[in-house]
Amino acid sequence: MNKLLQAKAPFTVLCLAALLAGGCASPSYTITPEMQARAASENPAPPKDEDFPALNSAKWQQGAFPSVEALRNMRTGLGKDQVRELLSFPHFSEGLGGVREWNYIFHFRTGAGPEYITCQYMVRFNADVLTNGMYWKGPGCADVLKPPVVTRPAAAAQPAVAPAKTTLGADGLFRFDGRSLADLLPEGRRKLDALASDIKVSVKSVDTIRVTGHTDRLGSSTYNQALSLARANTVRDYLVQAGVPAQNMQVQGKGESEPKVQCAQTRRAELIDCLAPNRRVEIEVFAQR
Repeated sequence: MNKLLQAKAPFTVLCLAALLAGGCASPSYTITPEMQARAASENPAPPKDEDFPALNSAKWQQGAFPSVEALRNMRTGLGKDQVRELLSFPHFSEGLGGVREWNYIFHFRTGAGPEYITCQYMVRFNADVLTNGMYWKGPGCADVLKPPVVTRPAAAAQPAVAPAKTTLGADGLFRFDGRSLADLLPEGRRKLDALASDIKVSVKSVDTIRVTGHTDRLGSSTYNQALSLARANTVRDYLVQAGVPAQNMQVQGKGESEPKVQCAQTRRAELIDCLAPNRRVEIEVFAQR
């Protein structure tokens, strides 16, 4: 019995430490596509500044200088272990069980010298213990994930290069109301494979790949925003699995805000057919100058 307790002691200690920092995930916990889709469709109210904990209440008050690339990989539908892998443990004592919020203190250099800004970063989890919201507190903090703005001298400016833009109809990519990798249709996978092959041929000259999801106006704006972002994330993930470099890719969802057609049919089936061009995913490839 003593040997058995000794064998379990390291895991017990690690699990207790994880619980104190934000919760210990079960080794058998499985994240399903349905759970990820549910997390992506949720739209919790963003926190106010006063909802963030006071800096002096942090367990690790020094904070950290995080990887910007790791922060760019944060998205809805991640489990706690995946968040820990990207950002490490939260810097505040979040509680023992049923933790639905993690808080961090992050620092970012502002130039070549030692100066930096300090930001607070909040990660919220839903009832499935999957991320359903990431938030910043602090002036300029949300801008740290934006691509750097490169200013070129006027004399060296090159003629604008129009991006290569591919538009794929969402109805041909996903099953009805689908948004995950499991919802991709065979024809949609073939189109994405062909696109990935074209991009990889010229990958050395590719500067940025922007994936934008769009929906029609049917349904609430909150639902459509989540659906468009989830589908854009799925297309991005599929292209990465096909060998397209992840560091070149940006993802955004625009919901129903940029329709290509306007329809006034009164019969729902006819209206759905007419609105099909609005349900789409656009992939723009920007070449280096």
